[in-house]
Amino acid sequence: MARKVELKRRQILAEIKSLGLNICEQIDGGRFPLIEIPSRSSANIVYDETLRQYVLGPKRIKRYSKNIRHVKKFSQLVWLAYFIRQLMLSNKSSTLRDVYYSAEAYGIFFKSQQESNEIIADMEALLDTAREEFHIFPEERSAIFGELLVEYTCPGYEGRRVWLDSHPSGIMIGPSLVSAEFVECKAERVIVIESGGMFDRFIEEQVHKRYKAILIHTGGQAPRSTRWLIRRLNKELGLPVYIFTDGDPWGMHIAMVIISGSAHAAHIKDLATPDAKWIGVWPDDIIKYKLPTDKMNDQDIKRLKELEKDVRYQNKFWQSKVKLFLKLRKKAEQQAFSRYGLTYVVDNYLPDKLSEIEG
Repeated sequence: MARKVELKRRQILAEIKSLGLNICEQIDGGRFPLIEIPSRSSANIVYDETLRQYVLGPKRIKRYSKNIRHVKKFSQLVWLAYFIRQLMLSNKSSTLRDVYYSAEAYGIFFKSQQESNEIIADMEALLDTAREEFHIFPEERSAIFGELLVEYTCPGYEGRRVWLDSHPSGIMIGPSLVSAEFVECKAERVIVIESGGMFDRFIEEQVHKRYKAILIHTGGQAPRSTRWLIRRLNKELGLPVYIFTDGDPWGMHIAMVIISGSAHAAHIKDLATPDAKWIGVWPDDIIKYKLPTDKMNDQDIKRLKELEKDVRYQNKFWQSKVKLFLKLRKKAEQQAFSRYGLTYVVDNYLPDKLSEIEG
């Protein structure tokens, strides 16, 4: 892993240098410099059936320094390349928020963090590299717990090892963990959990031991670092991944983004885990277990109708779940199983569901 990270670091630095040299050559040649990047517009996002995720198509756009409408984004992109180079040369990291504020020290201004984030996404597309690999990370909000021994590779902690069940509330998923080496694993599966309350319940009820599982809390839609780690656990350790969310269109889509990727991050590959399985809460579970429900609102119904047309949801399994939700017009939280007792979800629902999925 350490050697792979170093090779990637050198590649990114070489590509940034090439970008700078190309701009200088254009200026030396008496031309206004331009930068050509892959288009991230929705019109250029296609679903790759082989990869089973969204990817960018062939369309590209040009940012001209001579075009007054492009100058701001052009300068922001050039500054970001410089900032990334400094991060990598000094072996430091930055949050998305840090980038937004750091720009002001150089006379580069973003009207909002969203604008800053969009420029970072442009740089990802330009370098064909995830921002995490050039040391820019979101705020941490996901956690992991289980019998997995990791060895850190980040500066200052190289060689240090920790079991991921060593903290009773789990360990936050950040850059140091995503880049760590997997040393020893006693788990046989990964269970991804949407809500913090259910994550805590699973730890309390020793699900990691009873079901030999690594537990991951997504905190809602899984951050990219979390999706990256889930993919590593699946690909490198061969662990099957099961996703447990609320029974509503939003929970269902949390699972789908882990499985097939998101349209917003179509320019980044290797984030999806195509063989992961959504194990519930299914609309069928609402009926079978007579779960307490809430009536779906207009926004829920609108979202379901969008998902019904989404290319990722076109197989028989996903279509059946969307249509049943539309028929029921009801939704249920993971915690709804508590109507049968606090441990029912672990003692009854989970083993039944794993038996159903694993055969």
